[in-house]
Amino acid sequence: MEALDYLHDLVPMNTTSSRTNLPAADYVDEALKRLDFETERIEYDDANGVRKASIVGKRGEGQGGMAYFGHTDTVPADTWFTDDHGPFEPTIKGDRLFGRGSCDMKGSISCMLAAAGRLSGARFREPLYITLTSDEEIGYGGAAAVARESRFFREMVAGGTRGVIGEPTMLEVVYAHKGTYGFIATSHGQAAHSSSREGLNANLAMIPFLSEMKRIHDETEAAPEWQNDEFDPPGISWNIGINDHTRVVNMKAAQSVCTVYFRPMAGMDADGLMRRAQEKAEKCGIEFNPLWTGKPIYMDPGSDFVREALDLTGRRVPRTVAFGTDGAMLTELERLVVLGPGDIAQAHTHDEWILLDQIEKGTQLFTRMIRQWCGVAA
Repeated sequence: MEALDYLHDLVPMNTTSSRTNLPAADYVDEALKRLDFETERIEYDDANGVRKASIVGKRGEGQGGMAYFGHTDTVPADTWFTDDHGPFEPTIKGDRLFGRGSCDMKGSISCMLAAAGRLSGARFREPLYITLTSDEEIGYGGAAAVARESRFFREMVAGGTRGVIGEPTMLEVVYAHKGTYGFIATSHGQAAHSSSREGLNANLAMIPFLSEMKRIHDETEAAPEWQNDEFDPPGISWNIGINDHTRVVNMKAAQSVCTVYFRPMAGMDADGLMRRAQEKAEKCGIEFNPLWTGKPIYMDPGSDFVREALDLTGRRVPRTVAFGTDGAMLTELERLVVLGPGDIAQAHTHDEWILLDQIEKGTQLFTRMIRQWCGVAA
């Protein structure tokens, strides 16, 4: 099968992260088995009791080789832009294929499966691993389960396997990305009419907490220890959200909620910022709940591995990205880059698409990587 065949099969599967991804997991499991991979299946129930699965496949013996990582879940498609075709109807118009997940990242998965298929009769001197996770879009739950439970992942770590996270980078080599940290702080009050003596406005405790959050925001925008000019933007993007859930002006708020989400880079004390926020919440009598934590990744841009990846792509200079990936849970791997077909600017959009040219170039690149890193004869 070619990449477009796989993509036409995968896009119609509605694997929005709030739903189960089991149909897609079943599909890629069977596809890998047809390509002579041994597979592991790692299942779990998410926080809402929805069953999820990640698939890890291995072909070949020994240690080292190459590991590809992709995710089968997608963001919602509630704001899809046209009635001509739905978000889960893969549609080619001109030089583009439209559909939710086409760019992020079922297109990349399709390229990797097609590349493995092009080498279906070859002998590998080192193994090829293909890992397809769940829940990347909402906290890397599938990748975390793989890192905890997968026998094949233990092999990758022990064998120094070269890792490629296939997120859309227009096939440019990415040597580093930011981490993802966040929390929810909730102030509890008691609703009442604003003219009465009754009730308690939850915003009163929240106000001093918000002052501290603004102080942290300003510090991290200005202080050099929170800046890294290798990235654009260079800061951690300390993003504050607030909501007291009242719809009228003459009501004391029963609840006031602050969310903070930020993106630290390697070498920064992100845990220290979390502790500072939690200590302030406790002083204000506010409930504090951390969200998921995703670590930043960083490879020396001058390392042999990054140079190998650049040589295979025909590029001269690697770059960084501000978004996070499953790599946040895969930091035990000593060699890991982000590289895949498609443009991140098209991901999560109301008209998500991927260039047909990128699909073919992605398949060709992954085929070259497998040949070189898994020791496949010409």
